[in-house]
Amino acid sequence: MRLGTLDTPDGPRAVVADGEQLIDLAGSDSALPSSVRQLLGLGREALARVMEIASSPSSRRQAYEPERLLPAIPAPGKFLCIGRNYAEHVKELGNQPAERPEVFVRVTTSLTGPLAPVVRPRVSEQIDYEVELAVVIGVPGRDIDAAQALDHVAGYCVFNDVSIRDYQMAGQQWTPGKNFDRTGPLGPFLVTADEIPDPQSLTLSTIVRRRDGTEETLQDSSTAMMTRPVAELIAFLSTFTTLEPGDVIATGTPGGVGLGRRPPRWLVPGETLISRVQGLGELRNPVIDESD
Repeated sequence: MRLGTLDTPDGPRAVVADGEQLIDLAGSDSALPSSVRQLLGLGREALARVMEIASSPSSRRQAYEPERLLPAIPAPGKFLCIGRNYAEHVKELGNQPAERPEVFVRVTTSLTGPLAPVVRPRVSEQIDYEVELAVVIGVPGRDIDAAQALDHVAGYCVFNDVSIRDYQMAGQQWTPGKNFDRTGPLGPFLVTADEIPDPQSLTLSTIVRRRDGTEETLQDSSTAMMTRPVAELIAFLSTFTTLEPGDVIATGTPGGVGLGRRPPRWLVPGETLISRVQGLGELRNPVIDESD
């Protein structure tokens, strides 16, 4: 099942994808909330109701207009990001493996939709790409054992942790460079965990379509190459914070980022950033200047 968030005249609405149609969940059943985050908070019974709606011909349906999709979870309670979780990425940047997972936070204003522009800010030209598997929590928990950690997962999304490198590298705190407005596309849908039985066997890639229409593959790897798998990350994060429905965990990026290339390879306006994770779909985000 694929859950998403659609921009409508009535505000963001939770939808479920059914082929070439989207189903408005609250419009089909007024007992359901209009946000995916709230829907996940209602537990498995609500998701079972969503499946019933998806199979009903009387559900409130509309044509699939992907350009109206917002981030799959537009306002997660927590957006926790993991750095240096692929050995090849650690090596290309000349870093040492971390003793514990490196954790930083994304704010909601930094997120953007799966087809929305990614914005190069006025203050920098060092805009970089980082394709990632994003994990969405469905069952709350604290001090979760790694052996049961995947039971807490609602599903998965594609994420690109677009980074403004000179701001990221200006000090020891990564927050500024990771949180410029409209730099973190998330989606296109939350694919429920039953469709992804093994999150450690997914290919993921970044492709850039240049202004002349040609394409360049810049990242091409597998989640099997993670230093710490999804279950271990969930267990670690839950040692210091309660994970709640709708929280998102970005699990790190493989090698091939622009900062690690010689010379560095930054994104430029007029290019399109294409981010793919096997089984989850793709993001297609044109790069624009902040003034555009």
